[in-house]
Amino acid sequence: MFARLKQMLIKEFIQTLRDKRTRLILIAPPIVQMLIFGYAATFEIHHVATVVLDQDHSQQSRELISRFTSSPYFDVERQLTDRSQVRDLIDRGDTTVALEIDAGFARKLEKGETAPVQVIVDATNSNTALIASAYVSQIALDFARQSQQVRLSRIAPALISQVPSVSLEQRPWYNVNVSSRWFFVPGVIGSLALVLVITLTAFAVVREREIGTLEQIMVTPIRPFEFILGKTLPFFLIGLFDVALIAVVGTLWFQVPFRGHIAVLALGSILFLICMLGAGLLISTVSSTQQQAMVTAFFFIMPAITFSGFGFPIATMPVWLQYCTYLSPLRYFLVVLRATYLKGIGLDILWPQMAAMGALGFGLLMIAILRFNKAVE
Repeated sequence: MFARLKQMLIKEFIQTLRDKRTRLILIAPPIVQMLIFGYAATFEIHHVATVVLDQDHSQQSRELISRFTSSPYFDVERQLTDRSQVRDLIDRGDTTVALEIDAGFARKLEKGETAPVQVIVDATNSNTALIASAYVSQIALDFARQSQQVRLSRIAPALISQVPSVSLEQRPWYNVNVSSRWFFVPGVIGSLALVLVITLTAFAVVREREIGTLEQIMVTPIRPFEFILGKTLPFFLIGLFDVALIAVVGTLWFQVPFRGHIAVLALGSILFLICMLGAGLLISTVSSTQQQAMVTAFFFIMPAITFSGFGFPIATMPVWLQYCTYLSPLRYFLVVLRATYLKGIGLDILWPQMAAMGALGFGLLMIAILRFNKAVE
């Protein structure tokens, strides 16, 4: 058995690594994709295109506008003169936020009345609209608080020290700067590993069937189990190498801290790769050509990433879809990645995720092996 398995492993490694283009694909694209996704995948927004319609032209209105011009989140590009220009700019996509300050803004502030400011936001991109609105609200609240203090100091300076106030002190744990990149980089590691291992495994077996060598191999003394092990073990080792490679690149390049234990991360990676090998092998059993394997892999990969919580919080999904997320191995692997990277926790807390990946991996491999044996027979 071991002699036959050894020959299968040698054959797979030679077939995979003899092509210069294949060797390049196994190393360069994961690194490039890590760098691209590491910069592109973020919840943070900066330099939002903003226009202002100031109909008050007072010192207070100019002070409010200056807070937006000095903010890194907004770029005040134009000062408008007519309200009709707002709709035209938003319709053209030339601006995202429009501030409209009505006449009498300063007079109402001096009287202690509410001075409304209209904020028009292009909500085509709801995520950008929500975050931009939150930034606008924060700037407006700070301006209103300072205006109240100035007015109170003018009419009753002795009462300033007696006015109660609440001071909010934020203490973010594990991610002091609240950088979304620290959240996304571990997720990119898992997503790239998923795509790489599934496509390699599914295409390798289908390629053997498509060119007719599968039947030739199966008439040899090698058993179906040995064939499956010989086809999947090389890709498991390649996947483990790529996970380590992109993890090192992501950690060093983006300065994401690693606070956990290498052994815990390695165990989680091994269990996750077993799940992906089972999924790739299962895809190969239902595909007759490489085109079918590509389409089927795409059908599996997209829901797996969507249900993992990589970019969309699972808690915001409908309840019935939240139950579907338990079938995605990437969901558990992302918990392991982010917990070991940012929190530094171990198996005493992560064992449910490890057990879930082990169960899913065992189930996927058994189904794939049974289907493969049936297809061979």
